[in-house]
Amino acid sequence: MEFFRIIKQKTQDKDIQELLTLENLELMSNEIIIISIQNKIEASIGSIWGEFTLTRNEIRGGLRFALLECPNALTWTITTGLQPEPESIVIHLTINRQEQKEIFIEEINEFLDDQSNCLKQIFPS
Repeated sequence: MEFFRIIKQKTQDKDIQELLTLENLELMSNEIIIISIQNKIEASIGSIWGEFTLTRNEIRGGLRFALLECPNALTWTITTGLQPEPESIVIHLTINRQEQKEIFIEEINEFLDDQSNCLKQIFPS
């Protein structure tokens, strides 16, 4: 399954990469708690879904985050300058299931809504 949020605010991919570090994770989500940071690309985090290793990788257009131990292989990207909205910030989240319980889908949507609101604060128009 995949989920999108489009934030109609313009920024540069380098700004996303520089500002959204693991050290600044609390700026982009109220739903992730840092337990410990192992290095520049991995941190132990807590969330509504449990404790996971979160990875952060720079990619073309922005960043990719993944919950390594997640049974749904939850991963999301925060990008700009690419389709479907090159002039906006795009959050794209995927899980490796075609169907999922409605409560989990609601939690994903709440997570994305929270992250969208946080990113609007970080990257004002």
